[in-house]
Amino acid sequence: MSQEFSRTDRVSQEIFRLLSNMLRRETKDPRLQGLTLTECKVTKDMSLAKIYFTVLGAKSGDVEVVEAIKALEKAKGFFRTELGKQLRLRITPNLRFYHDTVPEHVDHIEQLIKKALY
Repeated sequence: MSQEFSRTDRVSQEIFRLLSNMLRRETKDPRLQGLTLTECKVTKDMSLAKIYFTVLGAKSGDVEVVEAIKALEKAKGFFRTELGKQLRLRITPNLRFYHDTVPEHVDHIEQLIKKALY
């Protein structure tokens, strides 16, 4: 039996795909080098899209992460305009960018497991 996905899930996936392509192909800002999108969540009313990202080799609070957030905020208007052209939604969601700390937690948990095993 196939599982049906909600409209917000489909819109989230499409925003994730489009933003990933824009970051790879159209963004020239050097502060966004090494940035990878990890997840996109859209609210039920589709007014807000929360986009999570990581920066290669950087942890929360590092200069690279702070600069990436500044660059993403600066380019937010461009991203939203491009999404509006390609998504064909009545209202294009506002974009909010968050640094994804899950990889940091995974590293910490792996270290604790290794410590407990040895």
